[in-house]
Amino acid sequence: MNRAFAGASIVLMQGDITKVPVDAIVNAANSELVGGGGVDGAIHRAAGPELMLELNKVRPPNGCPTGSAVITKAYKLPAKWVIHAVGPVWRGGDFQEDLDLADAYKKSLELAAEKGAVKVSFPAISTGVYGYPVDKAARVAVKTTSEFLLSKKTSIKEAVFVLFSAEALAAYGKALATL
Repeated sequence: MNRAFAGASIVLMQGDITKVPVDAIVNAANSELVGGGGVDGAIHRAAGPELMLELNKVRPPNGCPTGSAVITKAYKLPAKWVIHAVGPVWRGGDFQEDLDLADAYKKSLELAAEKGAVKVSFPAISTGVYGYPVDKAARVAVKTTSEFLLSKKTSIKEAVFVLFSAEALAAYGKALATL
């Protein structure tokens, strides 16, 4: 499924984000930027040990705050860059989780655009061990991305949500259909 926005498009697909050729791949990172499980672990394994060596150099002293991101080279991934975005842990929805998640997507898009990226891939940030409900995360992700594509003069022409499960694909499809 895809949808066009002012010369750009949002594309949804189910698959392995580490296999999709793009300019920038967004990683659902933890604030320590040390690698973890899920998408983060898969990206680190696919990129190789050089990714961690670079992260050790660019990591902010107190970690990467929720809603922010840093960028590195992609090494062995089919991309030029990895954008390590820190999404929020779901705590019931009363702790500005939607704003923090939107900020993680916005910062990722800004970093990709600064590098001149044309095609960017995203996972379903915060929906794994961070417990963010997939349907709620999908609405935030799709809305934030479409608003960015519509409101900014940007190099980004394609935002691809590469979703691991059929459930996530359905939730993102529903969110995209309601725009």
